[in-house]
Amino acid sequence: MKTLIHAALFSLFSFTALPVFAQDAPVNINEASVETLATLPGIGAVKAQAIVDDREANGDYASLEDLTRVDGIGETTVSNLSEKATL
Repeated sequence: MKTLIHAALFSLFSFTALPVFAQDAPVNINEASVETLATLPGIGAVKAQAIVDDREANGDYASLEDLTRVDGIGETTVSNLSEKATL
């Protein structure tokens, strides 16, 4: 019975920690949803939607610097994304 309780607690804590581990992986800006993009530093819901809209209108981004074609995203934001975003 004790083993069963330990297994249940382990499973519970493993699944609650899963989102924390998932955030360590870089976000692919060419594939990410609005919700995922909004988790990036300096990118909120409005900019995330603008990224998706721009991506749909103009195609995938060839580099992170291409994000500057979105209003409100400048070089500082792009440099802050260098370790959090990928193509």
